[in-house]
Amino acid sequence: MSLTPKSFFFHFLSLLLPLLLLLSVTSSSSSIQNLLQSQGLPGGLFPDNVISFDLDQNGRLEVHLDGPCMAKYETRVHFDSVVRANLSYGGLVGLEGISQEELFLWFPVKGIIVSDPSSGLILFDIGLAHKQLSRSLFEDPPVCKPQGALLENFGRKMGFAVLR
Repeated sequence: MSLTPKSFFFHFLSLLLPLLLLLSVTSSSSSIQNLLQSQGLPGGLFPDNVISFDLDQNGRLEVHLDGPCMAKYETRVHFDSVVRANLSYGGLVGLEGISQEELFLWFPVKGIIVSDPSSGLILFDIGLAHKQLSRSLFEDPPVCKPQGALLENFGRKMGFAVLR
């Protein structure tokens, strides 16, 4: 079987198209916001320092940040430099790489779910408990600072001093 120039072009294009689609899914912070919103989630679940993300055909999402950092929604949240989850409409489940502070203890966030968009609530599954927060807290990406910088500022605001 010989390929004509026309059939070669279409064969080449059929191989190139999936690669171009994959590259278009790997993008920056504003694109992750669009992806989340298209899945019924608020766009500000991930911080402002997202450098890229990958979404495979099975819905496995991998988000790359420029480094581990801390952000504040209602409480402090720690993001690893890579966060992974299964993305489906209304939820991120099987989360890895996010921890939330509750009563001075840190708990891994296992899932983020919007079961009823009209309620205005978002559910955080921290394993031992579920916490409902206002969806409005997550409309815009938070500023995420390196862990040391945020803790240093937090300590100063509370009046703590470093003893030498």
